[in-house]
Amino acid sequence: MNYRRVLVVAKTDLKQLLQARDFWVPMVVLGAMFFVVTPLTLLTTLTSVDSNDTLSKVSQTLDLLPASAKSQLLGDTPAGQTGYALAVYLLAPMAVIVPLTISTAIGAATIVGEREKGTGEFLAHSPVGTKEIFVGKLLASIVPGYLTALGGFGLYSLVVNLTVGAEIGAWFFPTMQWWVLIIWTLPPFLAICLSLVLRLSARVSSTAAAQQASGLVSLPLIGIAYGQASGALFGGINTSITAGAVAWVVAIFALRHGMASVERTRLLGVA
Repeated sequence: MNYRRVLVVAKTDLKQLLQARDFWVPMVVLGAMFFVVTPLTLLTTLTSVDSNDTLSKVSQTLDLLPASAKSQLLGDTPAGQTGYALAVYLLAPMAVIVPLTISTAIGAATIVGEREKGTGEFLAHSPVGTKEIFVGKLLASIVPGYLTALGGFGLYSLVVNLTVGAEIGAWFFPTMQWWVLIIWTLPPFLAICLSLVLRLSARVSSTAAAQQASGLVSLPLIGIAYGQASGALFGGINTSITAGAVAWVVAIFALRHGMASVERTRLLGVA
């Protein structure tokens, strides 16, 4: 495999994506809502509540947490402990939703879109191999989603430390489980989702059909990824590492089989 050709395919798609403001502007708004606006509103409201009765009722939700999670809570006040639990265990797993949504939306149109734009014939007759096309399209789909996750991760950390950290008296976020989740566990889930979405994009006849089919595939995977992220945060670092390792094995298997889905005849629209 010629990795220089792979990068050419990926760079071409990323340049076109940057020019499509009607796509990335809504995605930026979506990321801002998940990573900044919603947590800032909830955590600011929680840490600014003065009523002892209200705080007491809210802090009762901590009883629902597993014993391993409750033992890690920081803070001496109900507001601090509840804010910590909300920031680390309840809002944090949403980090997997935004990048999966963005990467899926890109991947659904990346191959079938070549036929609709009339560039499929050029790509089919180019010296780039079908495996190189698949990997290039994969990179062009996964990079925006993962960069969004990293950027959102930084902004979310700032929001959490400025709100809950001020109540606790220390900047505590990101926790080690969060680092493992973002760096080790999230990438293979992105790869698994995209391996299926790109295969659909290579086989359907229109972008609309690709988006509908990818939605049916990605929604269950998003649910699984969210559940794994939540379980990993509750279970500790070892659980996160194990879940990530299993996801990497599945991702490698799915990607190896997904490469066979790109055929030159499909790029030409004759199959």
